[in-house]
Amino acid sequence: MDHFPTNWGRPRNDAFDAYGTYPIAQRPKNDAFSAGVQHTQQPIVTGTSVLAIKYKDGIMMAADNLASYGSLARFKDIQRLHAVGDNTVIGAGGDMSDFQYIQTILDELMIDEFTSGDHQTLGPAEIHEYLSQIMYARRSKMNPLWNSLLVGGFKDGQRFLAYVDLLGTTYSASTLATGYGSYIAQPLLRKAVEGYEDVLTEEEALKIIENSMRVLYYRDARSLNKYQVATITEKGVTISESRQLETSWSFAEGIRGYGAQTQ
Repeated sequence: MDHFPTNWGRPRNDAFDAYGTYPIAQRPKNDAFSAGVQHTQQPIVTGTSVLAIKYKDGIMMAADNLASYGSLARFKDIQRLHAVGDNTVIGAGGDMSDFQYIQTILDELMIDEFTSGDHQTLGPAEIHEYLSQIMYARRSKMNPLWNSLLVGGFKDGQRFLAYVDLLGTTYSASTLATGYGSYIAQPLLRKAVEGYEDVLTEEEALKIIENSMRVLYYRDARSLNKYQVATITEKGVTISESRQLETSWSFAEGIRGYGAQTQ
């Protein structure tokens, strides 16, 4: 149908309706609707940073619960950490609809593996390789500027932590971050973790993650003070309930340019 007001109810055709009996008025080239601002032609709900580090007993990952609709902080209870099997967790930054699609694919994959009955399970390295192929193959149908995943796991006594995105980028490190966290939190994680991966306790790793999430909340307008933490050890996967950051904004009064200062 042609949705121009003067053509409502008439089939779309250059000149005539479906029966060729009624001339259809043509839309003026310079009508008032042609210059309309169209902000919602491609709505995208996105999540921001995901953080992950290695510590002595496994892998720890964290992501806040916010999913933004453009500049609107729309959804505040989104889980961006997803368990895959018994020893792997993926964390997503970017388009949440693409992440939901990836979750569906991985869940189906794990069901197929279980029903095969060969008593073999996919580990984090295999899942990371699988995701790298899936995401790259479907890059034209996803948003390459947004989607990135962190894959963390623990299998056969080995810690695994790696990154993958739609541009074919894959790498592994002892500290990883997506989104704004790759600029703000990554230096903090490297300073606190690199060289200490084999001695950091779970409590120390949690403090590092919490401090980094607090800094992101202060500095990233698309982040939230509610977040979840996933730990992957030889005992399996644990994803916490939402945690609340303790924050204070009183420091802003002492910074030039903030608050009621005039000098």
